[in-house]
Amino acid sequence: SMPSEILLKIFSCLDAVSLLSVGCVNKLFYDLANDNGIWLKIYSSCLQPKRTIWKMKSEQTEAVPLGCAALHDKKPGYWKKEYILKQTAAVKTRVMRLAKPLDPYTGLPFKNKEAMKVSGLSWIIVLKDKNGKEHVMEKANLSFKDTSVTILWYSTNWPCLDIVSTLKLFGVTPLLLEQSRPPNKNGPRRRSLIAEYHLGNLTESSVAVGADRLVQLFSLNPGLLVGIWKEKNEIAFVMVSLHYHQLLERSILGSATVQYAPPPNKPVLDDIDPEYGLHDYSLHLEMHGRSCTYLRGTFRNLFCRKGDIANGYLRLTVVSLKDNRKHLPLIGTLGLSWETDVFKGNVKDCYVMNLTLLDEIGEPFWCFSAPVYMELSSKTSGFYDYMGHIYTTNYADSEGKVCVKLVWLEETKEYIIVNLVLYVSTKKVNNWYGTNY
Repeated sequence: SMPSEILLKIFSCLDAVSLLSVGCVNKLFYDLANDNGIWLKIYSSCLQPKRTIWKMKSEQTEAVPLGCAALHDKKPGYWKKEYILKQTAAVKTRVMRLAKPLDPYTGLPFKNKEAMKVSGLSWIIVLKDKNGKEHVMEKANLSFKDTSVTILWYSTNWPCLDIVSTLKLFGVTPLLLEQSRPPNKNGPRRRSLIAEYHLGNLTESSVAVGADRLVQLFSLNPGLLVGIWKEKNEIAFVMVSLHYHQLLERSILGSATVQYAPPPNKPVLDDIDPEYGLHDYSLHLEMHGRSCTYLRGTFRNLFCRKGDIANGYLRLTVVSLKDNRKHLPLIGTLGLSWETDVFKGNVKDCYVMNLTLLDEIGEPFWCFSAPVYMELSSKTSGFYDYMGHIYTTNYADSEGKVCVKLVWLEETKEYIIVNLVLYVSTKKVNNWYGTNY
């Protein structure tokens, strides 16, 4: 019953975040909170201290004077939209500036944590059931590694697994971020779709990674791990491993419905080298179980001979069976730790693999972070240097495959990687380098 003039006077005392929030109350508040006079005042005070405001049009900049024309010639909400666009663009610029300095070993930005903090970035998952109802899970535990972040969600309010149809992973950032104070969790936010997974018939469409006495783990690309209670056949937790490569872009630059698509690589044409695209690869590899790291290594000068191209793949041998000087021990007991509000556990013989393959100029060429498992081979090691059971780990996606062979040494209680081979899709190579293999 309060007159609109008084409401407008009250709204004029609010900051931008409060204005956006109050505009969600009802249609009247929404219309009043769009008032150009209020937003022009906010725009001019925050973005231009002088009596002019600057409006960006592509690469041109023009001064817009404060006055009646700036108010009455514009549709309601115009200056609100302009203010939001400028503020979000400023935050994205700061984030991308932090993401430019690269680690010489991984070829990835080494200020990822700072960039995430500046953007106010967090992640949520949205479970959609077969009736169309959405269940949003926000509370998450984060674990950072050299090249990835692992996010774990657990709750006592998961929807029944039988009725869940899809899971969507979103990056969430505040719509307006003020440097002087932390993000308001109840303030307006925007979502950027990172990945969508179909959970119908989960046990049939996914890969069974492992189990302990309480849960069974199922994996879906890219990087999703779902823990299911054995007795109740219900969701216990969800874990996602995200590789830093393009993590910020996909978490910030996408929309709520469409994933961010990175621009295609522009190849550096080489008319002299007959084996362009076949050599000078570098690999950074991590194997970890959320809290502990079993292996971290960098391998350079990887190459593929033309005779090793077969069945649509280039073969890059990282660790060879024949060269025992390069065989690698894994530190610690392999297993993937998990936890909920009440229970915790560790699933043996599975871990998270982070792979970063760089091209000859150090650009990230093939990157992933994914849960994998070790499978006991029916063969026993017949190697001269080792006697023990043989285990294999295999990973595959649309860009390539990874094949790892390990031997378990009972005497020292450790695994030794005796063979590690990457198979890179020729389609990926041809698109990246502009070649034809």
